[in-house]
Amino acid sequence: MMEQRRGLLIILSSPSGAGKSTLASRLRDWDRSIRFSVSATTRPPRSGEEHGREYYFHSRAEFEAMVAADEMLEHAEVFGNFYGSPKGPVAEAIEAGQDVLFDIDWQGGQQVRNSSLGKHVLSIFILPPSIPELERRLRSRGQDSDEVIEGRMTKSRDEISHWPEYDFVLVNDDLDETFARLKTIVSAERLRLSQQPALVETVRRLNKEFEERT
Repeated sequence: MMEQRRGLLIILSSPSGAGKSTLASRLRDWDRSIRFSVSATTRPPRSGEEHGREYYFHSRAEFEAMVAADEMLEHAEVFGNFYGSPKGPVAEAIEAGQDVLFDIDWQGGQQVRNSSLGKHVLSIFILPPSIPELERRLRSRGQDSDEVIEGRMTKSRDEISHWPEYDFVLVNDDLDETFARLKTIVSAERLRLSQQPALVETVRRLNKEFEERT
């Protein structure tokens, strides 16, 4: 019988266009038990959005109260609205042995690593193979103006500078090979000693069996 393990708090970060969202989607297709962290926000819900599905929707006062009560793993203000990751649902999932996936930037990653759940973090940074390739991928989407793409490229330089802060760094030069490496990392980290509290009882049983031999 498989021993009960704690879940991992998996952080994926990368500059826009490096392939993070595609890899996150593949990871969840590979193991449907991996949950995607649902963020909280103070922006109003858009048509079709539901509380607890796309986001947890809160008033600004509610959000600030949650931050003051240390109920957020990470948070930031973006264009006048707060966004953040509620701690409670993540802690419950981890204790139940369920992995939770975070698609956040290096600043959010820092906050999560420094939180009370930091010991369960597996952080992975995705690098592009080259800057020209990164720009090519952004332009191939056909979604953004030249001005927006230039802004993303400028921001990418700062984001890439934080690569040493992560547990693992993958260069996404081939999507299939990168995903294979990502699966290997997750599989191995699930066996990390800190993620297997039931091993304590296993070792106690083994010691007791030693004693019974004498």
